[in-house]
Amino acid sequence: MPIGGTPQNYRQGQAGQSCFDKIKMGFGMGFVIGASTGFLFGGFQAFRYGLRGRELVTTLVKSMGQAGGSFGVFMAVGTALRC
Repeated sequence: MPIGGTPQNYRQGQAGQSCFDKIKMGFGMGFVIGASTGFLFGGFQAFRYGLRGRELVTTLVKSMGQAGGSFGVFMAVGTALRC
């Protein structure tokens, strides 16, 4: 018995998160990190090219989506290998 008594989730037979939940969490964390990196690098590149207004926003959204999606997939695969 753990110190402080038995936790509620162990008494019901639930040992924690499922593997799919862990993979979703890994993808989410990777997406956030990749999107913030895409914002920084995409923003610098867009300003260097002289983009303003709608072109700037479109470029930022694309770079954030691409970087976030790719890094999220890598984190999800890494999490799946550890399950």
